[in-house]
Order: sequence, then structure tokens, then C-alpha cells
Amino acid sequence: MTGSLRLRLFLIIVIPLMALAPVIAGWRIMVAHQTAEELFDRTLLFTALAVSRDVALLDGDAVQLETQRLLDDAAGGPIRYHVYGPDGGLVTGYAVPPLPPTRRMPKDTAFAYYDARYKGDPVRVLRLNDVTTIAGLTGNFTVTVWQYHAVRNAFAWQLALRSIIVIAGMIAAVALLIWFGVRYGLKPLTDLEDAISRRSSEDLSPIQRRVPVETRGIVGRLNTLFGKVSETLEAQAAFISDAAHQLRNPIAGLRALGESIRSAPDIETARSRADDLVAAAAQAGRLANKLLTLERVRAENGQKNHAELDLSELVAGTVAEFQEQAAAAGVGLTVKATRSGIGVRGDSVMLREAVKNLIDNALVHGGPGLSRVEVTLSENNGRAVLGFRDDGRGVAAGAIPKILSRFGQAEPGPGSGLGLTIAEAVAGKHGGSLSVEKPRRGFSVLMTLPMSRP
Repeated sequence: MTGSLRLRLFLIIVIPLMALAPVIAGWRIMVAHQTAEELFDRTLLFTALAVSRDVALLDGDAVQLETQRLLDDAAGGPIRYHVYGPDGGLVTGYAVPPLPPTRRMPKDTAFAYYDARYKGDPVRVLRLNDVTTIAGLTGNFTVTVWQYHAVRNAFAWQLALRSIIVIAGMIAAVALLIWFGVRYGLKPLTDLEDAISRRSSEDLSPIQRRVPVETRGIVGRLNTLFGKVSETLEAQAAFISDAAHQLRNPIAGLRALGESIRSAPDIETARSRADDLVAAAAQAGRLANKLLTLERVRAENGQKNHAELDLSELVAGTVAEFQEQAAAAGVGLTVKATRSGIGVRGDSVMLREAVKNLIDNALVHGGPGLSRVEVTLSENNGRAVLGFRDDGRGVAAGAIPKILSRFGQAEPGPGSGLGLTIAEAVAGKHGGSLSVEKPRRGFSVLMTLPMSRP
């Protein structure tokens, strides 16, 4: 059920009560019948004793009408009786009493109850042995009294009906209390909803209002979500600001080169300036691509594009793409792996982009003394370790925090200042890390990634 939470809670509580009601009603009916049996059995005993005393006082005459009426009223219906003497002769009462299942009563028993039929109707019978004197005859007289079962059943159903009415009323009252209780209990949620609905779309501050213990987890999750959304918006705003700032100069340069081509004095000069324009446009394109790559890495949510990858194969293929460029610059570019089949789970496009940026970073910023760039792949404690080492001019230890920031460069140069930032972001998205080392000569970057098959 995904509708009203209030109705859901109400039904969860009330349905078991409704299911329990028939059980309670059946139990009350059974108890009512037991109570009626005990009550009417005692009434039969009192009636038998009253008949015995009244007959003895009247020397064997029938019970007085007043006594009969009192006995019927006390029993809730007509009572029949039969009295016979020690000799088996009828003393008074109805001629033929209901017979017991066994003709003889148990010895040493003053009275006994049994069920029988009288003129076709079921009755409850009490037979009492009483030693008394009637009409000058002293002995063991037998008094038999009986009552129709219909009287008992009617009384039992009255008791049961009253109990059922009380139970139904209690369930209705409890259901009403539960309904209002649920409404009142869920009021903090409706108040929270109202408070959130009054917020503006720009307000992503944490929810500070007091809430019940059961909803603190939800509010905590909302506050965490608000924080992440706020961070994302701030990051996007910073990206737009940085992109606008970084692209402003290249765009201005492109415009200036375009104007210079228009005003060139001759065709040769125009061609030379056009070559400069093409180079500047290519540089601006690379910067824009790196900006988009960085934003794509940061915007990735989850691991839906991740798959099992052979990192050694991916690195070897990426290094091969730079062999021609490195050879043209007189740089030896090599790759060494401790073994093949080092597996990671990740996004192949992003990981290849990180490797490209780290290799490009070494080739661009290595300086004139750069002669060797070595890419290594090893494993350590279930993590893949990618190393990028060169013998170029290196970076001062104090400049390392700067080069790890966006657009940060140790010295002004042709690069974008985004290579290490992109690689670090890719490593973070894959549960890894990136660190910079300062060897005696050159520059070294280590990127670690968790292996999928240690």
C-alpha cells in the first residue's frame, strides 16, 4: 500500500483488532453458556430444596401458587417438579418426570444433574434425595425438578449479546482514538512538509527544526542531499567562472589574430598569421575539451558505466598513441608492467583520459632536458599502482600544491593546468588516489586504483 500513510497505520492497527473481535465474541458466547449453566444449575438446587421444604410443611400437598411463582421468577422460566416417597409412590407434582440416562442415582450422592427430554423438548434435570417427614412418613424422599434448555439458551444469548455489543463499542471507540492518535502523531510530518514547501528553490540550507526520533534519519538524509546539491551547484558555478576566465584570453587572442590577418600587408604575412590562428584555435580547443572532461568526471554519479577492465592492456594502448609524438620530440616513452591481466573495475573512457593527461603533462612540462618518460604498472596489497616518471626539469616541492589545483602551473607554459586535476578526479571516482613525488631529478606521479581481482 503506497497511498496515505495515515490510513496505512490506521489499518495496520485496526485490522488485527477486527480479526481478534470474532475470537473474543466466540469466547464470550462460550463463557456466557458456562455462566448460564452454573447459574441455572444452582437455581435448580435451590428450587429442589424449596420444593422439599414446602411439600413437607404442607404434608404432601402441591407447592403453593405463590411459591411456584417465586420459583419461576427466580429461575427465569417455568420450573416443573416431581416428589415421590420412600416406597416409590407419587407424593405430589407432575406425574412422569424426565428419566435419567441411568435408572439408578449414584450411591452416597445427595443430588445429581442430568440432561433429558420432556415431551420432546430438551430439559435440564436435578434429582435430590432428602430425608424428611411428610404426612407422618419419615424417610428418603426424592425430589426431581427440571427446566427447559430454551430458557437457559435465551439467557446465555442475552449475556453474549451484551458482551458483543460492549466489545463492538470498545473496538469502535479504540478505532476512533487510533484514527485521531495517528492524525496527531503524524502532525510533525505534515508540519515538516509545510515548512519545506515554504522554502524557495534557492534555499538549500539544512533543516534545523525539531522532529520526532523516527524522522530524524529522513531529515538527516535530506540535509545530506541538500549539502550535496549545494556543493554541486557551487562546483558548477565555479566551473563556469573558471571556464569563462580561462577561455577569455584564448578567444581574445583568436580575435586579434583574425584582425591581423585582415590587415596583413601581403599574402605571405596573412598566411603566416593564419598558421598562428590555427595553432591558437587548436590550443583553445584542447583547453575546452579538458574543461569538458573535468566537468564530466565530476558530474558522474554512481558506477553505471563501470566494467571489468584489463588495466595493463588499457595503459599499453594509450601509451602507443603517444609514441609518434614522443619520438618527434626526441623523448623515449616506455611502458613496463609487472604482469598482464591486472584487473580493475571502472570507466575505460575516463581511465584512458587520465593516462593521456598524465603522459601529456610529462611531455609538455618536462622542459628541454626531457629525454625519457617511463610508465609503470604494478600491484601492491590489492591495489594497482600506475607510475609516471620523467627525467625533465621537475617541480619545486613548494609548488606541488599549486600544480594540483585547477589551472595551476609551476611556471607559465603552453599547458592548460588541468592534467593533474583531471587525473586526480578520475582516481577519486574509482575509489583510488593520486600523489606527486619529488625525486632527485625529474617528476613522478603515482595513481592507485583498487583491483577487482587481487
